[in-house]
Amino acid sequence: MMREPDGRVPGPAAPGGERGTAGSAAPKRPRRGERIARRLPDWAGSIRFRLTALYSLVLFGLAAVVVGGVYLAVAARLHDRPVSREFVVTACQPRLGGAEIECARRSVVFESLEREVNQRTVQVLRTYSFGALALLFLASMVVGWVVAGRVLAPIDRIAAVAREIQATDLSRRIALRGPPDELRNLADTFDGMLERIDDAFESQRRFIQEASHELRNPLAVMRTNLDVALADPEASLDDVRRSAEVAQRATERMTHLVDDLLAYARHGAPERRFEPVDLAGTVRDAAAEFAAPAAARGLRLEAEPGTDLWVVGDRVALRQALDNLLANAVRLAPAGSEVRLATGRRDAWLWAAVADQGPGIPAEQRDMVFQRFWRADHRRAREEGRSGLGLAIVRQIAESHRGEIRLHENEHGGSTFTLWLPAAPAAAASTEPETATPAMAPEAATAGTPAMAPEAATAGTPATRANAPTAPAPRAVAAADTAATGVAVAPTASPPPSPPPPPSPSSPDRPGPGSSGGAAGASGTEVPGATD
Repeated sequence: MMREPDGRVPGPAAPGGERGTAGSAAPKRPRRGERIARRLPDWAGSIRFRLTALYSLVLFGLAAVVVGGVYLAVAARLHDRPVSREFVVTACQPRLGGAEIECARRSVVFESLEREVNQRTVQVLRTYSFGALALLFLASMVVGWVVAGRVLAPIDRIAAVAREIQATDLSRRIALRGPPDELRNLADTFDGMLERIDDAFESQRRFIQEASHELRNPLAVMRTNLDVALADPEASLDDVRRSAEVAQRATERMTHLVDDLLAYARHGAPERRFEPVDLAGTVRDAAAEFAAPAAARGLRLEAEPGTDLWVVGDRVALRQALDNLLANAVRLAPAGSEVRLATGRRDAWLWAAVADQGPGIPAEQRDMVFQRFWRADHRRAREEGRSGLGLAIVRQIAESHRGEIRLHENEHGGSTFTLWLPAAPAAAASTEPETATPAMAPEAATAGTPAMAPEAATAGTPATRANAPTAPAPRAVAAADTAATGVAVAPTASPPPSPPPPPSPSSPDRPGPGSSGGAAGASGTEVPGATD
């Protein structure tokens, strides 16, 4: 008998066996329960139907137990009653003539009759019990369906809102009203998630628009110069060279901008390699790297990195933040002036500050410093190929480390940037101030440490990455005279609070760069053009 071809290719013979077949593996057969579920209508697979069935089955089971118990108790009671086997009946019959009455005693058996009555009673009870259970099951299905529908109505509303939400419009909210139960909590959580997604989308759209605008300018410059060079048949070699040089500078600006965009996106990602980092060593390395550029511009770069200043963070990101701050200071400081870099500790917080004697920034522009693509001097920034992302990257790095970047204007010109970071647990255990260093205000030099509120001085609670606030509120800046150079590295305000309890603002005396009381000033200001 010949077999019908099945379309499978014979495979190589297995050792000691028959040839196999090479082909697609046979699909898995669905389980019996899955096959039955597929045959049911859609409403039968809904959670509303399942809740209804669950309510009905539970109620039916409880009722069946109760009715069955009553039935068994009644039946047992009837069967336990003694049954009379016979009764004695006396019958009297008068004789003929009515003179004399004759009475006789007879026995009548009632056992079968009484048993039949008991059986009928039990049968009637059983019939009514089954009927009541059937009606109860049907009623429980109806009531359960209605109750389940009312319970699940908020979920239907949540699903309807979710279906109506589109990527281009995330303004819809559920705004569920009612008691604070589980469904209200679910709706509020969903609204909060929509709010965060809407903010993220809005930030992304704004970032794309700003990046597109920044990229459009160098592209337009490149295209214009290349078109001019190509359109002029009599253009000399010098003209072509000038156009090529302009295009090259525009390309360099674009490259720098793309690098900054990549850095901004990378530092905005939540994945980081957090490890113990020596902040003093990082500051020392950054100062050594910028010593040559500062000397080339005729600047004095002084660094006071301190010792034993450990943070938990991303080594590369922290170094980039310091590099951005130093690059701004070196570029903006006038020749013959001084750029200072120092570190310190206050309670459970560490700071690294960079001060320059640059032109400063107008007060009306201080709220725009850390915004993306902000520049005080747009023409100069374009000529130098700067993107305006430097300080935005610094702020992003600080916030990702649960710290803060602050800026205030110096008394005699220039600006001071202070990066606040929570100390590593080992370093946070020590709250002793460091020794005073140069450029300390006279008042602070006599005290040796900034004035602190009593509750803050006694607390000394270390702040780690777990309990440090993500966005501490800035403190006010108080003006004070500085020593010798007039450059104060550390701001006057107290650091981000170390809970609990938060320290009160320090005294108006501004400590110097190496003192233990270095703190950041009011955030939201920047050196002109210091955006890279």
